[in-house]
Amino acid sequence: MEDLQNIQSRVMQAISDASDLAELDQVRVSALGKKGEVSLLMRTLGSMSPDERKKFGPRLNTLKDELNKAVLLRREALETELLNTRLASETLDVTLPPLSRPMGSIHPVSQVFAEVTAIFADMGFVTATGPDIETDFYNFTALNFPPKHPARDMHDTFFFEPKEDGTRKLLRTHTSPVQIRTLQAAARQAEKSGSELDPIRIIAPGRTYRCDSDQTHTPMFHQVEGLVIDKTTHMGHLKGCLQDFISAFFERDVSSRFRPHHFPFTEPSAEMDIGYERKGDEILIGQGEQWMEILGCGMVHPEVLRLSGVDPDIYQGFAFGVGIDRLAMLKYGIPDLRDFFACDQRWLQHYGFSPINQPNLATGLS
Repeated sequence: MEDLQNIQSRVMQAISDASDLAELDQVRVSALGKKGEVSLLMRTLGSMSPDERKKFGPRLNTLKDELNKAVLLRREALETELLNTRLASETLDVTLPPLSRPMGSIHPVSQVFAEVTAIFADMGFVTATGPDIETDFYNFTALNFPPKHPARDMHDTFFFEPKEDGTRKLLRTHTSPVQIRTLQAAARQAEKSGSELDPIRIIAPGRTYRCDSDQTHTPMFHQVEGLVIDKTTHMGHLKGCLQDFISAFFERDVSSRFRPHHFPFTEPSAEMDIGYERKGDEILIGQGEQWMEILGCGMVHPEVLRLSGVDPDIYQGFAFGVGIDRLAMLKYGIPDLRDFFACDQRWLQHYGFSPINQPNLATGLS
């Protein structure tokens, strides 16, 4: 018993004298570790007589519990002391000005995508997407392109190697395939439910690809397509929708005109021109007597509706497509399309937009 009391007094003193966590852990291991002083005494219980075991067993267990409790309390005290020391030394002077941190900017293409989406969302359009890698059917056939149309040639389109069955995929040359997929999905849903086709009003923004590269063309560029399908939409609705869009996008009144044109997927088809004038190297949109083509549009061709599973004798609508990169160049005075993809940080800092200000029609797009 005297040995146990001596051990308890000595270890308790060592625990109390431990000046840091490392020293405390050494004391714990020397007394309570696998080969510690108290642990070795616990092993001797097996060689004792039953009477001795009844006498010394509870006392050893009590000693072990008291030492563990003392170690725990001392550890908490040392950790609190260490935390207080850190809090006293690691102070922050909140009166100093904040450190300047560089902030990224929104690319003009992303900015214009957001502006266009905000405008058409206000008109009730929803955004639809589709794959960049398309089949010949969705990119050409379903859009009423004739078999020998120049757009199907290798010099215009990025084709993949044909498969064994002769089919081949391609990088989409426009976002119009999204229109076909949307029409097909709506037709399937109407057939499944046994009801009429739900009215469709979508825009389809995304990347497109063509074999072309110069100051105003790049192999990869961006477009947004629009599609409206119901029973009563006509050409007047198309003109009003696009006139409102152009004026909202350039944030001023913009004069416009529609010229007859030809697209395989619309009939009648038109190109929309906007008024402008040039002063030196600057192009002023919305004024002057000169005209610039801005987008293509028209009433959806009946064959396109038929190939998508929609009855053209009941439903009709319009479609349009506009280049996002070109809109950005015209609105923000960017002279060369190739700079959009050059990854020049100076260019991005000059033409970039604040990520804090999101485009909306209430406070202004840009």
